[in-house]
Amino acid sequence: MQSLREIFYSHEGNLIHKWDHYFEIYERYFEKYRDREVCILEIGVSQGGSIQMWKKYFGDKLKIYSVDINPECEKFRDLTTELYIGSQEDPIFLKKLQDELPLMDIIIDDGGHTMKQQKLTFEYLFLKLKEGGIYFVEDTHTSYWKIYGGGIKKSGSFIEYSKNIIDSLYNGHLIDPGKVINNEITKHIYSISFFDSIVVFEKQKRDSPFHIKRGLKTVTDFQPKYNFIQRFANRINKMKDVTLSKNSRI
Repeated sequence: MQSLREIFYSHEGNLIHKWDHYFEIYERYFEKYRDREVCILEIGVSQGGSIQMWKKYFGDKLKIYSVDINPECEKFRDLTTELYIGSQEDPIFLKKLQDELPLMDIIIDDGGHTMKQQKLTFEYLFLKLKEGGIYFVEDTHTSYWKIYGGGIKKSGSFIEYSKNIIDSLYNGHLIDPGKVINNEITKHIYSISFFDSIVVFEKQKRDSPFHIKRGLKTVTDFQPKYNFIQRFANRINKMKDVTLSKNSRI
């Protein structure tokens, strides 16, 4: 069975344009879906070459939904490929996708790569993934390019937006979770992985964290004369006790 990189480098069909290092990232997340019934949404059809590549890689059980702003891309529609023509900057169009699309295994945003497009599309479509599904945002190096609305450490870039979401993964451990983004989307983000020019989100609803102890203690707890960690833990517990006391009087 050919790898995705082998399929790409032997491809002689419609034009495909990819960074070479993307293929090992794709394989890491996509290999488990090969020769299975799988639904993919790809935003950014361009010349249609990636549609042909995905069909070779995933096999005959693939159903692919594609989005592009260019009406000429309608010609790539067939029995296993559904086409939507519209702009990913248009909330009305994105709401239409949200309403009409089935749940997806994989969503790939390879569209216009502007900050507005990436953020808006993510907010409308992330929850269209099945549990365990994968959301890819490609070419995120544009977060560092002013022409796309980005810039190093710029608060409005997709990279900085993604960094802010990281805090939500720690909601179960935060003293003041109100300072962190907490909504229906973040509740379903199981992990976020950053690669060169790609950010990957895995969808799975997180349960509240808990920990347990098993087995017998065989060593006496060691308390150093200056135990910063213990002092910090005691401080947190006191703060929680004060909060509980205030709440009990409400």
